[in-house]
Amino acid sequence: MSETTDKPKLGMRAPLGLKRTVEVGKVKQSFSHGRSNTVIVETKKARTLRRPGEAAPEAPEPAPTPAPAAPVARAPEPAPKPAAPKPVDAAAARKELQERLLREAEDARLSQLEEARRREDKQAKEASEDEKRRAEENRRAEEERAETARREAEAEAKRAAEPAAEPAQPAAAPAAAEEDEEGRTARARHGHGHAPARRPEPARPVRGREEHRRERGKLTVTRALGEDGDARARSLAALRRSREKEKRAHMQSGPAAKQVRDVVVPEAITVGELANRMAERAADLVKALFKMGMVVTVNQTLDQDTAELLVTEFGHNIKRVSESDIDIQTEADVDDDATLQPRPPVVTIMGHVDHGKTSLLDAIRGANVVAGEAGGITQHIGAYQVSLPDKTKITFLDTPGHEAFTEMRARGANVTDIVILVVAADDGLRPQTIEAINHTKAAGVPMIVAINKIDKPGANPQKVREELLQHEIVVEEMSGDVQDVEVSALKKTNLDKLLEAISLQAELLELKANPDRPAEGAVVEAKLDKGRGPLATVLVQRGTLKVGDIFVAGPISGKVRAMIDDKGRQVKEAGPSFPVEVLGLSGVPSAGDTLSVVENEARAREVAAYRQSVIDRKRTTSAPASLDSMFSALKEKQAVEFPLVIKADVQGSVEAIVQAVNKISNEDIKARVLHAGVGGITESDVTLAKASGAPIIGFNVRPNAKAREIAERDHVAMQYYDVIYDLTDAVKAAMAGELGPLMIENIVGRAEVREVFSAGKHGKAAGLLVTEGFIRKALRARITRDDVIIYNGAIASLRRFKDDVPEVRAGLECGVTFEGHTDIRPGDYLETYEVEQRERTL
Repeated sequence: MSETTDKPKLGMRAPLGLKRTVEVGKVKQSFSHGRSNTVIVETKKARTLRRPGEAAPEAPEPAPTPAPAAPVARAPEPAPKPAAPKPVDAAAARKELQERLLREAEDARLSQLEEARRREDKQAKEASEDEKRRAEENRRAEEERAETARREAEAEAKRAAEPAAEPAQPAAAPAAAEEDEEGRTARARHGHGHAPARRPEPARPVRGREEHRRERGKLTVTRALGEDGDARARSLAALRRSREKEKRAHMQSGPAAKQVRDVVVPEAITVGELANRMAERAADLVKALFKMGMVVTVNQTLDQDTAELLVTEFGHNIKRVSESDIDIQTEADVDDDATLQPRPPVVTIMGHVDHGKTSLLDAIRGANVVAGEAGGITQHIGAYQVSLPDKTKITFLDTPGHEAFTEMRARGANVTDIVILVVAADDGLRPQTIEAINHTKAAGVPMIVAINKIDKPGANPQKVREELLQHEIVVEEMSGDVQDVEVSALKKTNLDKLLEAISLQAELLELKANPDRPAEGAVVEAKLDKGRGPLATVLVQRGTLKVGDIFVAGPISGKVRAMIDDKGRQVKEAGPSFPVEVLGLSGVPSAGDTLSVVENEARAREVAAYRQSVIDRKRTTSAPASLDSMFSALKEKQAVEFPLVIKADVQGSVEAIVQAVNKISNEDIKARVLHAGVGGITESDVTLAKASGAPIIGFNVRPNAKAREIAERDHVAMQYYDVIYDLTDAVKAAMAGELGPLMIENIVGRAEVREVFSAGKHGKAAGLLVTEGFIRKALRARITRDDVIIYNGAIASLRRFKDDVPEVRAGLECGVTFEGHTDIRPGDYLETYEVEQRERTL
C-alpha cells in the first residue's frame, strides 16, 4: 500500500484498491482565438508477466532512491499467498492486453497516415521537379530551334552571295581536299600509336531542312520574347501576295483571248443583270454608259436598244427576246399529218331553257341528270362520253339555256365539233335559241337541228323549220344542207336517227388528232371542292393527258394527281376528245382557259407567273386622263353603289351571276361586286362583307360553321339561291330598296304675280292671277323669276278679298304670303305642286 501511495497523482485521488498499472489524468489544451480542449492522458507502467516461482529481473534503480540493503536475500523468498492474487492478476492482464492491442492498432493507423502523407509530399515534389525540368528542356529546345533558324538564315544569305565568288571556288577546292586527306592520315597514324581513343558520343537526331522550315512558322512565347524574332517565317498574307504576284506574271506572259458570249436581252433589263449575263464588271458598263452621256446606276433599268449598244461595244453577241416568248405558243405547234389518228366527235347541245336539252342527253346516255337539277334547269356545263352499239364514241357537252349563261354557251360552241340545236316543237324559237344560232355561226361549226317534244299535243315542227329561215338556216326538209331530226326525249323517239346524223356529220369532218404528244385541252368548267380542292373539267383536244403530268391552265399551274371520268371512275390517261375531271391544281382556273402540259415544274411556274402578270397589268392599267373621262367618272360616282360578295359552286356560275348583276345596274344605282369566287363561304368573305356593309350571295354553296358564327355575331346578311332567276329577282328588289321610293312631282297650278302689297310691319303679299289649275294652301309653292327659282317653300296664307280661303281656281285673283320670304316682284310666276311617292323598280 505504501508503494501505491508514494506514486505521483495526475488526476483525482485514486480509490483504494489493488496496484494499478495505468494512471489516468486530464490535461487542458489552449489554442488561438480563445479555443480550448480537454483531453484524457494515461500514464502506463511497464509490466512483465512471469511464471510462478520465477525470479523477477533486476530493474535499474532510480538515482534519487538509495539501493536496498539486502537485495539478494529477498530473491529466493516465495511470494506470500500466491493463490489469492491470481484471479486479480489474470483480469488485469486481459484488460492490459486489450488496451495494448488497441494502442498498437491506433499506432499502426497513425503511422500509415503519416507514411501516406510523406508519399504524397514526395510525389508532389517529384511532379514539380519534372515540370521544371520539362520547362527547361522546352526552353532549351526553343533556343536550339531559334539558333538553327538563325544559322539557316545566315546560310541562305551566304548562298545568295556565293554566285559572286564562284570563279574562285575551283581553286580552293583541291587545297581543301588535300588538307582533308592529311587530316585523315594523321588521325590514322595516331590511332596506330595506341593513343587513348575517345568514346564516341551518341548520335543526335538530325532535323531535316523541311522540318525546320515547318517549325519556323510557329510562334511561341519564348520566340516572341526572344531576341531572334527576326528569324520568323513569312506570314500568310506575304505568302498570298507572292503567289498573286507570280500569277500576274504568268498571266502577263500570254494574254488569254476574250470569250465572246451570246447575251439574251429581254425588253427591259437592269445594268447589274446585263453585266452578269455578259460576265463583265458592272463598273465597266456604268463607265461606258457615262461615256455615252447617260448617268445611270447599277440598279437602273435599260431598254433593249441601249443594252444592244453595250453588248456590241464589249464584243458580245445579242439575242433579243420579249416577255411574250415565255408564253406557250400553241398556234405554231402543228402536228404532222402522218401522226394524226381518228378521234371521237365533240357534240354540244344548245338551245333555250326548258326545251329539253338535258332530257334529250339523258335519253341518249340512259341516265337521269335532270332529276338532280335545281328548278329543273341546267346551270353548269356537263361533259359526258357515250359509247354507241358499233363501238364508236361521242362526247357530249350540255350547256345551260338560261339567258345568264351566255359565256358558257359561247365556250361550248368554241370547243365543239358539232352543235345540236334543240328547239321545242310547241314553243318555237326563243331568245336563247337565237343566241345559240349566233354562237354556232361565230364558231364556224356545223349544226344539227333537233325538234324536240313532238309527242305534245300542240307540237308544230313545220313552224319551227319556217322560223329558222329567218336566221338563214335551211334544213334538209326544205332543200337545205342542215340536218333536222324530230325527236322526243320523253318517249325516246327517233334517238337512233339523231345518233346516225351525228355519225354522218363526223365522217364528213374527218376528225383526227395526234395522241402521242404532250396533251392540250380546254377547261370546260372549274370549281373548288371542300374535300378535294380545286377541280377542273378538262376536254382533251390533242395528245394524251396522264397522271403525273405537269401542266399550265391559264395563270394556274399544277400536277395531275388523279383523273375521274363522267361515271366517277378513276382513269390513268385521257386521249383526244375525252372529258375528265382533273385534281392537282394550285388554284381555280377560269372556264375556257387552255390546258397545256409542259416539261417541268419550273417551266410551269414561269408561264403561270407571266400570265398572271399580264392579268394584273390589264386590271391596274388606267386609261389616259382627259376632261371627258374625268366628267364621266364624276357622273358615275354620283350613282349609288350596291356592294355584293358572290360565292358559287363553279367558275361558270360565278361569271354568269356577275354579268347578270351588272346588267341590273342603271344610272341611279350600280352593283359593285367586291369579291366573286368559287367554293363555300369562309370567314374572310364574312369579314369583307362586314367591312363594306355588303350582303353575301351564295349560289349552291353554304358557309362553314365558323363563318356562320361570325355572320350571326356581326349581323352580316347571307342569302342562298339555287336557281339563277330567283337570285337576279332578289338582287333587283334589294337594289330598288336601297334607292328608296321614287319621288314624283305633279304640278297642280300656276299663277302670275300682278302686284305686291304691304302685309304687316315687315311682310309683303303677292297679288296673283291664277292661270292654270288651282292654288291650295296645303301645297308647296315655287317662285321663279326669269326661269330661275328664287323660293321653294310653303304658302303661309291664301286670301280672296279679305277672307281666308283653302283654294283658288284658274281665272280668279287672290293674295298670297310666304313663310320667311319677301323678295317678290311683279312679273314673277308661282307654281304649286304635290309630291307623290311610288315604289321604285329596276
